[in-house]
Amino acid sequence: MEWYNEPPVWNVQSDTIHMTSGSKTDFWRETHYGFIRDNGHFFYEQIQGDFVVEVKVTGEYQQLYDQAGLMVRLNESTWLKCGIEFVNGVQQVSAVVTRDYSDWSILPIPENPHAIWVRVIRRSSAVEVQYSLDGDDYTMLRLAYLTPVETVNVGVMCASPEGNGFLIKFEKFTIRNL
Repeated sequence: MEWYNEPPVWNVQSDTIHMTSGSKTDFWRETHYGFIRDNGHFFYEQIQGDFVVEVKVTGEYQQLYDQAGLMVRLNESTWLKCGIEFVNGVQQVSAVVTRDYSDWSILPIPENPHAIWVRVIRRSSAVEVQYSLDGDDYTMLRLAYLTPVETVNVGVMCASPEGNGFLIKFEKFTIRNL
């Protein structure tokens, strides 16, 4: 795996990736806010064709928009990020699909769970985002067009757009081809 914007602190132990996001980091393009940010942290590998990627995410979310989860990325203007985003003191299951412009969908999670499992299934040009609170029963959050390009970068991501960084733990990150 390799880094796009390596975070200030990180390590890998067995099947667990620990990291601390950097201050004022994000992935976003234009929509609503009128700016482009491409300085979030992304630890990835290149994958070709259809796949399923999943991970368990635990974060010490503190500041507005602290976020952690999965990313599927072609380049700076075509990508998906999904996972938890902290908004007004509540963990939200979040998905941002970017094709030149970012869009954003969120769903509040009652009582801020300790961890969330996130899964992305890619079939051809489409991606399906799913989440689970127990690692067994998954619910679809989003189905979106992303890109027909065969080879994309896939991995874990985090960012702290408004804050000074926070601790994240990714467990059992797996990718399998369909």
